[in-house]
Amino acid sequence: MPSKNMIKKGKRRQTVKHDYRVHRDAVRDAEAARRAAAEAAFGEAVPEQSPAGQEASEAAASDAPIPLLEDLEAEDGVRSFHADVVAKGKRLDAYLAKALPEVSRARVQLLIENGQVRVEGKPAKASLKLEGGERIEIEGEPQPAPLRAEPEDIPLTIVYEDDDLAVIDKPAGMTVHAGAGDAEHNRGTLVNALLFHFQQGLSREGGDLRPGIVHRLDKETSGLILVAKNDTAHRRLAEMFQSRELRKVYVALVHGDMREDEGTVDLPVGRDPVRRIRMTTKRGLENGARAAVSHWRVLERLGSRDVPGPWGTFTLVEVHIETGRTHQIRVHLAALGHPVVGDTLYGAPGRLRRDGVGVEESDTEPTLERNFLHAAELDLAHPRTGEPLEIRAPLPEALQTFLKKVRPKAVKSSPHGKASPRVAKIKGA
Repeated sequence: MPSKNMIKKGKRRQTVKHDYRVHRDAVRDAEAARRAAAEAAFGEAVPEQSPAGQEASEAAASDAPIPLLEDLEAEDGVRSFHADVVAKGKRLDAYLAKALPEVSRARVQLLIENGQVRVEGKPAKASLKLEGGERIEIEGEPQPAPLRAEPEDIPLTIVYEDDDLAVIDKPAGMTVHAGAGDAEHNRGTLVNALLFHFQQGLSREGGDLRPGIVHRLDKETSGLILVAKNDTAHRRLAEMFQSRELRKVYVALVHGDMREDEGTVDLPVGRDPVRRIRMTTKRGLENGARAAVSHWRVLERLGSRDVPGPWGTFTLVEVHIETGRTHQIRVHLAALGHPVVGDTLYGAPGRLRRDGVGVEESDTEPTLERNFLHAAELDLAHPRTGEPLEIRAPLPEALQTFLKKVRPKAVKSSPHGKASPRVAKIKGA
């Protein structure tokens, strides 16, 4: 739960974020100006604030962003801090879930249920309403009941298999594995299917919840995923991921006409402090984000700014990632202003509209119940023999059908092979 970027003792409380500081200072400045004006007018001291004004300030404070507590240092297994002023009126579990990055509300509630959270030295309930300023102590980590994945007879598309590894073409909509303590989602996952198909022939390096799993794909992303069948292969594959010895290529359809034909996005990716289910490129390495690099290349342009296709303008791209951060491709493409089709979490529209030529009134709106993102290519050296493996997975039928519906009759293709393609390089801290 705590960040690996620990801070020195005596400096455990994280400074409030910029938006909150601006809001707090504005309230203080307005109050000081009010008092100064009143004293000048009446020639006497003025109380700091009327009850009504105090209530208004408190209400404004309650709407301020909750500062993150990212780098708490544990002393004897206990992390302690004081609740911020903006916690006033909030439930204990809701405040901690927003203040502590990477910790879900379910995990917070588990800590509280286990008596691992104390407020002013006493065990507290999740529903406790805070006043702001209380001393809060968190002891240890959440300890969920032991959870094991169980085999399920779920069809799998096995693209490659030998004694050391297998490569699966995962369908969109399938979660790779359940989270620790996530019993309600511990069904229908890729792991459940793997346990049925491979019996006990999976590595145990990932524990009982993730047997064989070396890396993962987002639930709504389809395509190739590696599975280790023994611990030796698992360790070697993990080393290859870490040292970037594997080549992973994805295919994505994005909104808009990308100006360049190829480019690189070098922007760190971190958890969005406001919407916790999202990632963002705006936090920076100094705020706990992790380095992330994606290289993209245009495969096909479906319409243009001047002549959009029948349902808008799109660009089909391939993306080669050097790193494997959560939602990396989706976040990087959205940062370019071109969200992945179907990815409403990162700005894609929920519906398409008639936007160009070639659309008949009888034509039905193309729909896609997933993100248009597919892990299409995987190149690596075999972890035991060193033999080169080049594994491919074609676009799923749903994505091919969607492409046909949004593709203009006259396609403007990418001019690959030219001596000097247009190149974009997007870099960040």
